[in-house]
Amino acid sequence: MKRQAWQRMSTFHCRSSIAYCRVSSARSIVLIGFMGTGKSLVGKVLEQRTGFRRFDTDEIISSKLRMVIEKIFSTHGEKHFRELETETLLSLPTEEPTIIVTGGGIVLRSENIDLLKGLGAVVWLDADEATLRTRIDRLSDRPLLQTANPEATLSELLEARQPLYRSAADLRVDISQKNPEQIAELILKNISDFPVGE
Repeated sequence: MKRQAWQRMSTFHCRSSIAYCRVSSARSIVLIGFMGTGKSLVGKVLEQRTGFRRFDTDEIISSKLRMVIEKIFSTHGEKHFRELETETLLSLPTEEPTIIVTGGGIVLRSENIDLLKGLGAVVWLDADEATLRTRIDRLSDRPLLQTANPEATLSELLEARQPLYRSAADLRVDISQKNPEQIAELILKNISDFPVGE
């Protein structure tokens, strides 16, 4: 890994067509965003492109409890799951740059937002509501959308979370009409002197 090149990186450059920035000396790339924005797939592409280790908070929690996320919510409740997210963020390595993929609700705790910012450059994958509805194929598979009116619930969740994503993010990328490779490329192009892979 091009560690020296990474350490020389001093600024996070943004192109006006996609986002805004306020970060310097970023160490890792942290992906946040609503369900259906493709964070997991983009994280895997970034992992391949950079050679950095990838950590997915949902995968870590699911592996630790040996349960799928839906089962964790139904068995332990959302509050416990959010606590596990914080524990997971605290456990992530900080001595090397990584790719960190997070769950859609991780920004609900202010403590988590502080932890995310401390880990690296926070990238918000965003899309309009119509695009999200199209991308979320099976609403009943999402634990927070198991309601009498999942579409209305989606709208409410999105409205509540967007300000949190906005406040947490250093970079916003509109994922509409883009595949994971294109999204990853946009992210990498907006980071100065990024050491892309080996």
